[in-house]
Amino acid sequence: MRSAASVSRSFLFGRRRLLSLAALAVFAAPTGPATGEALAAEAKVPVVVAFYATPLEEPWNMVIHTAMEMEQQAGKIRYSWKDNLAGVAPMAAAITASLATKPDMIVADAADGDQEIRALAAANPGIKFVIGTAPQLQAPNMSVFDSDLAEPAYLCGILAGSLTKSGIVGVVCGRAEPHVNRTINAFIAGAHDASATVKVKVTFIDAWYDPPKAKAAALAQITAGADVIYAEREGAIAGAKEKGVFAFGNLVDQFAEAPECVITGPVWNMTPLADYIVKKASLGVVHAEDLQDFSTLARGGAALAPFHGWETKLPPETLEILREKDRALKAGLMTLEQNAATPKGD
Repeated sequence: MRSAASVSRSFLFGRRRLLSLAALAVFAAPTGPATGEALAAEAKVPVVVAFYATPLEEPWNMVIHTAMEMEQQAGKIRYSWKDNLAGVAPMAAAITASLATKPDMIVADAADGDQEIRALAAANPGIKFVIGTAPQLQAPNMSVFDSDLAEPAYLCGILAGSLTKSGIVGVVCGRAEPHVNRTINAFIAGAHDASATVKVKVTFIDAWYDPPKAKAAALAQITAGADVIYAEREGAIAGAKEKGVFAFGNLVDQFAEAPECVITGPVWNMTPLADYIVKKASLGVVHAEDLQDFSTLARGGAALAPFHGWETKLPPETLEILREKDRALKAGLMTLEQNAATPKGD
């Protein structure tokens, strides 16, 4: 689901239409297929409201927030948000209160209150609900999305399995939910592909955002022999930095947190998805879609974070393997097993 860095998962779009002379001209035109000019005349700047279960600083939130801010800066939406809405009641109350402003689109995180959000969507079929981490879409107006970092996590696993000297790699994760499980299992698969003898230790901190707990988990893994840490949760990089071991960030580029430790990491880019849903909202299109496939290497929704010079320090043969597998995944010549079972580690 998510991880950390500086501020840079669901929104509401009110259906307020201002009819310009151009729009009136379109309505007066003969019926028939819509022209590009007609669609442009009907388009509007939608109102989007986002609701985040955890503080905005959590990387999962930050990716969405950054994408929406970019849409607003481009003049495509009017955007506002509320964060730190952990728990069913705070999330449901915040979304309910926003309905009075008639938003066009609501973007929210279903980590808490999935059923309550579904009820609100059903009661407001004219509003486009775009909900993260929800298990399935709901007709007629609730679309679902999430980060999907399995592909770049697999590539990081290859690096981890190649770089470890102790033969032990650690992973600090949030909660054992399907999207997190798929990511961690892909990382483990990559590590095992790089070295059949590598051991991967997995620790769930049972929280989406608890940096001190994540740091403590990383330190415990390092004490147990891990010399590479995949920081799926914010805070684990701090533990790697304290002990001077390699680290991989998650969701956003976290190199700046520990340049001497952070090599790269799976990053989520929501821009392709944001462009898509904003365009639909600007045209008043309200329907339910599964938007998960936007978060892939091939569509630009996922990637490896920049190496920031680490490519000159890594074994050339490992980098070449990484590049080959990256190309194969993007071209559809290679597919990963989608394993959503709770990872046990070695």
